[in-house]
Amino acid sequence: MVRRRWIPIVVAVACLVGAAAVYRLHGLFGANSGALVGGARSEKIIEINPKNVTYQLFGPSNTSGTISFLDGNSQPQTANFAALPWQLTITTTLSAMVANIVAQGNSDSLGCRIIVNGDVRDEHASTELNAAAYCLVKSA
Repeated sequence: MVRRRWIPIVVAVACLVGAAAVYRLHGLFGANSGALVGGARSEKIIEINPKNVTYQLFGPSNTSGTISFLDGNSQPQTANFAALPWQLTITTTLSAMVANIVAQGNSDSLGCRIIVNGDVRDEHASTELNAAAYCLVKSA
């Protein structure tokens, strides 16, 4: 009977010895809360430099149309505008954000602009029938 069961017995003993060693060494490498500064788990890192990303559309004041843009969570959103200029500001504390706007209007002139913390990062204008404009900032 010992001949058939010696391998599982050796494996079980090795697992027990390994678990005991890990348990004993666990506190030596700062894994328990008493070893951390202040005696508690560290706080979540919070970004304290907010970014203001502003989308702007410009053109003739009687222009109306449709806008597609990315919100603060990089989710696509759609809106309509009945007059220009149009503007939307998103404030985020993320370390990076993709800013994108696409617009089409019913006039012969339309432009877009993306401003990050007061700096114009991208600007395009179009002068054609039912003009369309596109602006992109890959890392705001």
